[in-house]
Amino acid sequence: MSTQPVHPLPAKLSFNLWEALHGIKSVRIYPKGAMLFQQGTAVNGVYVVESGQVRVLLPTARGRLQLLEVAGPGTVLGLSETMSGEQYRVTAEAADYTTVGFIARETFVDFLRERCDFCMQVVRLLSEDLYGLYHKFRSISAHPGRPKRRPADEQLN
Repeated sequence: MSTQPVHPLPAKLSFNLWEALHGIKSVRIYPKGAMLFQQGTAVNGVYVVESGQVRVLLPTARGRLQLLEVAGPGTVLGLSETMSGEQYRVTAEAADYTTVGFIARETFVDFLRERCDFCMQVVRLLSEDLYGLYHKFRSISAHPGRPKRRPADEQLN
């Protein structure tokens, strides 16, 4: 029986892809509370958690940061933004002493151009991220504390 969560968020690298990335990554060490990247900043690459934990935070409408997920070893952060070239959509900070493998955006994209055999694994990772977000959204929207909809006859036209 698998010990991995059914709906991982964010997605995790397979062993063979992690091994293939070994030669193009640089190791970065972050103390507790240090920012890996911040929501709204230009994307610079992907981060793969090697040890420790990273808090993935989403800004709320009131400007506070809400915990979206705690990412552990093998988790890829910033993948969708790296592939799209968009700004980071979340903030990532070290939850404790954390070691990550960092791969610059251009290096990662060039790697995928040269190693098409790994492109489908990246598509799988992106798909798992999307599915995990969908599952999390459904869980939040089904929360019993959520305001109930008015009956049709009470709704405003």
